[in-house]
Amino acid sequence: MDRVQILLLGLPLFLVFSDVVNLFTPPPKPSHSHRHHHHNQFPDPRMSQPPLVQPADVSSPRSRGSGYGISVELNFCTSCSYKGNALTVKKMLETSFPGIDVVLSNYPPPLPKRLLSKLVPVAQAAVIGIMMGGDQIFPRLGYIQLPPWYLSMRANRFGTIASSWLLGNFVQNFLQSTGAFEVYCNGYLVFSKLKEQRFPSEIELRNLIEEHISSRIAAEGKIWT
Repeated sequence: MDRVQILLLGLPLFLVFSDVVNLFTPPPKPSHSHRHHHHNQFPDPRMSQPPLVQPADVSSPRSRGSGYGISVELNFCTSCSYKGNALTVKKMLETSFPGIDVVLSNYPPPLPKRLLSKLVPVAQAAVIGIMMGGDQIFPRLGYIQLPPWYLSMRANRFGTIASSWLLGNFVQNFLQSTGAFEVYCNGYLVFSKLKEQRFPSEIELRNLIEEHISSRIAAEGKIWT
């Protein structure tokens, strides 16, 4: 046995032996320290003082920040590498409107594409299984002779597996991509990349959020009046 085999065999044995030793070793007894408590003859004057009560925060919500009470949701395509753009917009909005709540989420593709994307890994696993055990699979299925396409693919088994893996990942990424970058402010759609076919600029998006905040403040003022 060479050194690598001795090391691979000795390491598990050492771990098992250490576990057995720790199992039968009794736990250490806690040390009891004798402490002498000195009772003061005079009570602490601080004990007789009533606890301080913090005053309630009566500040108005608007004083906490221009974005307080505003929720912005960015639904973007994660498969399209839009996460960097979403993080940039999130940082810009949090800086421009203190107190704003920005939530990032994935924009899901339609249901047929989602179902097809779930079948791609199954097809990849089937190709790998056929390449690794086709000589035993086809005779069990009733084939007297192996199919010619299998023989040609088996001749370059590694290339077939790699090609199926790369092609499957490409197809799955295509099915999951939507190209969406949708901005919602308090549930209202303020910008849609699917409709505009472009990304919003920082100034444009800031103005859209400001318009929504102004309209909300005006609506609240009408309600109170």
